[in-house]
Amino acid sequence: MSWTLVYTKQAKKDAKKLAKSNLKPAAQQILDILTSNPWQNPPPYEKLVGDLTGAYSRRINLQHRLVYEVIESEATVKVIRMWTHYE
Repeated sequence: MSWTLVYTKQAKKDAKKLAKSNLKPAAQQILDILTSNPWQNPPPYEKLVGDLTGAYSRRINLQHRLVYEVIESEATVKVIRMWTHYE
């Protein structure tokens, strides 16, 4: 089963930052995993709380994370952020 990726406006802005900081290959690897199976472990994912309850994150590097939400009924992964979510 293949999952569809959709991106928020913020994620599209973050993608430009990733390309400039040479983190695009690491992020692309995570996006490829999410397309095939968003529950695959490893790499580990973390369930978020607070404002991002219901979302998950995976590390791109020590500082930056890819934050996403899984919509199982539509077989869709909504990419919320691809930069630090602490800003």
